[in-house]
Amino acid sequence: MDVILVNYNNKEIGVSEKLEAHMRGLLHRAFSVFLLNRKGELLLQKRQITKYHCGGLWANACCSHQRPNMKEEDCVQQQLNYEMGITCDLNRMFDFYYCVTFDNGLTEHEYDIIYWGYFDGIPKINTDEVADFKWLDLELVKQEIAMHPEQYTYWFKSIFLPFYDYIKLSKK
Repeated sequence: MDVILVNYNNKEIGVSEKLEAHMRGLLHRAFSVFLLNRKGELLLQKRQITKYHCGGLWANACCSHQRPNMKEEDCVQQQLNYEMGITCDLNRMFDFYYCVTFDNGLTEHEYDIIYWGYFDGIPKINTDEVADFKWLDLELVKQEIAMHPEQYTYWFKSIFLPFYDYIKLSKK
């Protein structure tokens, strides 16, 4: 799979094979989806242990990369359905940049676009991608990250608090 290389303003500057982009630490476009149910619980997915990085760790509902020549929103919906069997309305929330190198030498250097929405059904997980899922109250997620940060992906820990603050402020 190819990913879209971008500059720090999210302007497309090229294309790279996904693994090569992670091996070379090239900045590329990604997206992350956060889903709440009507009880205010957040959907978490446990990444399949066989993933090339962060296998077995908890993350938000879906993360991936926009494909070249595909509309961003279409790609987000397609990946959410592929990983979690979910189709729902999503809203673009904010953009986020991060860079982290993992123990295996791969680097996530991503311009990450954050989406969120509501979903009250039962996910139909793709077990090639997802090992498990759970719904957790936002306050409990915050506590769990503080007590067991090693159980969560780097990007989820980085994005969660801005997401949490946004949701809490929007309810006031």
